Amino acid sequence: MIYSMTAFARTQLDYEGATIVWELRSVNNRYLDTSFRLPETLRQHEPVLREIVRKRLKRGKLDCTLRIDDSSGGAFVINRPLLVQLLATLEQLRRDSPESTPPTPMELLRWPGVMMDGRGDPEVFVANVKQAFEQALDELIAHRAREGAGIEAVLQEQLADIERITAEARTGTADLTQELQQRLQQRISALSVELEPQRLAQEVALLAQKADVAEELDRLSIQTAEAHNALQGPGPHGRRLDFVTQELNREANTLGAKAVLAGTAKQAVDLKVAIEQIREQVQNIE
Repeated sequence: MIYSMTAFARTQLDYEGATIVWELRSVNNRYLDTSFRLPETLRQHEPVLREIVRKRLKRGKLDCTLRIDDSSGGAFVINRPLLVQLLATLEQLRRDSPESTPPTPMELLRWPGVMMDGRGDPEVFVANVKQAFEQALDELIAHRAREGAGIEAVLQEQLADIERITAEARTGTADLTQELQQRLQQRISALSVELEPQRLAQEVALLAQKADVAEELDRLSIQTAEAHNALQGPGPHGRRLDFVTQELNREANTLGAKAVLAGTAKQAVDLKVAIEQIREQVQNIE
């Protein structure tokens, strides 16, 4: 299945008079880049949340925002064991470095984990936060899958265009040698000169060799088939398809450079247009 990297998800969960609200936004990125905006009382749980994301997403820039809405005003309690441990550490620091400035009470309260949400069991509250986050992540992935299905449909359409144009170019260049021979004979006649049949055959063969695009057309067919295989294979798909797109573009450029027929030159341009449309879509794929 193809997944887009662009999506949005929002979920909320009620617990002990408070509403836990997660908002996730995902956009294109070369690698997986996750950022969290969390209340200070929950900052210590960020590594666990990052690990959840890492197991389920491969690419994209993901912004995760947690908001705790509490119309009742809520209640916070001090994590006394952590505060005592922190104060003991500060006392040891004061003994080792008397010139150091002690932290203010407000700075102590800002220390991660010192202030805890006072609604019921803190572990249960954190479990609800994680549950809401996984629900939001499920919704985000579902959104990415829906967009991915649309992107896949566009890619299949563009690949079909490339196959059609490649087939037309192959048919149009089937009689290339005869076409070049006729052109050369017309030029010789216009110049009113005579050329030995053997020399004429040599010149035609040389021109045909330089203008031969069979190899480029074969490679276009091979890379198009590879793109189909990539779409049907397991993900992630984005980087593989990006590589295939580069190869398709290289062959289309060579085809245009070697084209001696007006039809083939136009087909090379049409190929580049279709390939560019594929490249733009591939940038959105995980």
